[in-house]
Amino acid sequence: MNFVQKAVWFVESHFRETVTLEEIAQTCGVSAYHLTRTFATSMGIPLMRYVRARRLSEAARQLIQTKANIVDVALETGYGSHEAFTRAFRDQFDLTPEQLRAQGHANNITLVEALSMHSSTMTRIQPPRLESEGPRIIAGLIQRHDCSNPAGIPEQWQRFSKWIGNIPGQIGDAAYGINYNFDEEGTFDYMCGVQVSGESTIPSDLKVLKLPAQTYAVFEHAGHIAGIRGSFTSIWNWFSASDLKPTEAPNLEKYGRQFDPATGLGGLEIWIPIQK
Repeated sequence: MNFVQKAVWFVESHFRETVTLEEIAQTCGVSAYHLTRTFATSMGIPLMRYVRARRLSEAARQLIQTKANIVDVALETGYGSHEAFTRAFRDQFDLTPEQLRAQGHANNITLVEALSMHSSTMTRIQPPRLESEGPRIIAGLIQRHDCSNPAGIPEQWQRFSKWIGNIPGQIGDAAYGINYNFDEEGTFDYMCGVQVSGESTIPSDLKVLKLPAQTYAVFEHAGHIAGIRGSFTSIWNWFSASDLKPTEAPNLEKYGRQFDPATGLGGLEIWIPIQK
């Protein structure tokens, strides 16, 4: 059982309690940062969003199937007050607990079921090489995405493609996809950009991201770009058995000359920042 499966088991064993990300991560033997990234990539839903959705889904079942007092249901599912429970319930289902009980069915809401504890799809990866890079400046487009549905990233690349090779001071011909600023809800900032020599000549339509000096574990993704989630899942699981430890810093997708954006083929590199 890998640590993502352990996290699912822990949630299913404790979702009636108030649990924290740090508590789950400690049980799984990894950092909260590592667990957040891996769970969202592997399961398609951020961990703490899953915890909340499971708790509220089971509360909804109780409201429909039993005559338990709503306050008691709130307390049994980890909410300290009727107000907090109602607010979370409405955010999840767009109904109050009272409205759900009155209608007596769940046909118009989506209950979140327990995730399977079987291994998720992974891609075979080779051990990484290590690379150390000095400070760099990346210019490009930035957009916020959700791990559970990052479908907007290809469209973001389409908008950026006209800039590749046409930005003053561009260094080299590689393009970078940069993932950073992850939060517990599984949202993150994504930049598609290129390395530049300075900020003074960057077009006003673009943003600048400064990367500090960093050592990276560099993994190859040889297949179609659509399979990149499987590679990330494999990489995060590889780290759980390695002496190398990822650190909280932006990770990079490096698209070289061999990558063909028209077909999605040609391969790319995934650069994961590691502790020195």
